[in-house]
Amino acid sequence: MSQAALCTMDRARAVLELLESRDLTLALAESCTGGHIASLLTEQEGVSNRIERGFVTYSDDAKVEMLGVPRLVISRCGAVSAKVAALMAAGALERSRADIAASVTGFAGPAGPGDEIGLVFVSVAARWTGL
Repeated sequence: MSQAALCTMDRARAVLELLESRDLTLALAESCTGGHIASLLTEQEGVSNRIERGFVTYSDDAKVEMLGVPRLVISRCGAVSAKVAALMAAGALERSRADIAASVTGFAGPAGPGDEIGLVFVSVAARWTGL
């Protein structure tokens, strides 16, 4: 196994151990990663009860229908924006039983004129403030 893969697994395990130590659950709303983050986390043994659910919302329609992101915000700000990432996390939290929700949206590859490949926005929403 490559060094990068081992590092990724270590990071996934660290996230799950932190959730476990604080008795928290996580929901994920993924766009450009297509469920890969949820996959990495659920591959880890012993703490799968920390992942409450995942939403793969690659398309704008999925963001609207599954997470409640207003279509007007997507058209004004773009699907790859801090505002949409924040609304994705809030929507995942609202539509789950998780304590925390994280979202990711970005350009993994060429999308269109003016789109910056590799631009990614991540957001987190929580039901409580006691981090």
